[in-house]
This record gives sequence, C-alpha cells and structure tokens, in this order.
Amino acid sequence: MLKKNLLSIAVVTAAMSLAACNDTETVAEPTEPEATEEMTVEPVAETEAVEAEPMAEMDMEATQTIAEIAAENENLTILTAALQAAGLDTMLMEETKHTVFAPTDDAFAPVLEKLGVTKEELLANTDLLKTVLPYHVLAMEVKAADIPYGTEIETANGKTITISEDNVITDATGNTANITGTDIMATNGVVHTIDAVLMPE
Repeated sequence: MLKKNLLSIAVVTAAMSLAACNDTETVAEPTEPEATEEMTVEPVAETEAVEAEPMAEMDMEATQTIAEIAAENENLTILTAALQAAGLDTMLMEETKHTVFAPTDDAFAPVLEKLGVTKEELLANTDLLKTVLPYHVLAMEVKAADIPYGTEIETANGKTITISEDNVITDATGNTANITGTDIMATNGVVHTIDAVLMPE
C-alpha cells in the first residue's frame, strides 16, 4: 500500500514538473513584439527630417525704403521729421544704396538741451539739419558684418567717422554714439540705430 502511494506521488510530481516546463517555454517564447516596436521608430525619424527642411529656407526680403522704415518706426519720429524738414527724405526713397545711422528719439534729448531749443525750433533750423543729418549717412550699403572697424569712413557730408569693434561711433570732433540696433534692411540700403546724435564742427 505504501509503495502504491509513493508511486502515485512520484507520478504526480513528474506531471507537475512537465507542466511547469511547458509554462516556462510558453512565457519565454514571444519576442516578436520587440521587432514591431523597432519598426515604429523609423517613420518617426523620417517625419522629423521632413519637418526640419522648411525652417532652413526662411529668408525675409526688404519691401520698404529707408525713409519708409524710419517713418513707420515709433522710435524714429524726430529723425523722420528732421529728414522731411531738410528735404532729405526723398534721397532715402531713391534706389541708390545708403547706410543710415539713425538716432532714436531719446538720442535727440541731449541735443535739444545742449542747444537750448525745442524740437520744433530744431526742425525749423533747416541749415543745421542739412549739416547734421548727412553726417549719419553713408553713400553705400554697409551691413554690420561688413563694418570696417578702426578705419575712417566718409559720410555723405564729406566728414569722416570711425567705428570701434565694440560698435562705438566716433566723429571728427570726438563725439561718440553706440550702435544699438543693426541690419534693418531696406530696398535701398540698411539702417542701424544709435543712441546719440553726431554733431560735426
């Protein structure tokens, strides 16, 4: 009787071992889903490459003249009025290329104080404007990357200025102005904003 019981236990144990082996093989068998995951990675990479291409082709073209850009800039209202009063705005509407170092409205405040005049009185002094304004104009297009640092540059009124590598303009009388904005491109040249008005002798 004991032998029969022992034999029965041995049979059951062997059957359970075989079942466990079958279960282990079944669990370890599926590896195909990993291959499916690899296939889904490739389309994502292709999509990113396609989306990146148009970003590199953004190229803004100038659509306004220098005079038009100044007229629409809320920080260049005094310069615009001065150009119009001196009759120089038409020059900056022509196709000929120019570079303008444009004093902002804040840049004119020290000048008004130094001369002891109002904005209206300054705009009425056309002789002074015709002397001062061409001092801020070059008869060629010079982008920021092309500025000849440390070299005398002739302005539209025949006087010269120099520009240091830290973007400080110095005129013949020692006046200085910092270039605060660069490469505002126009159809007929380029505008760089400055924080002071250059005053020739």
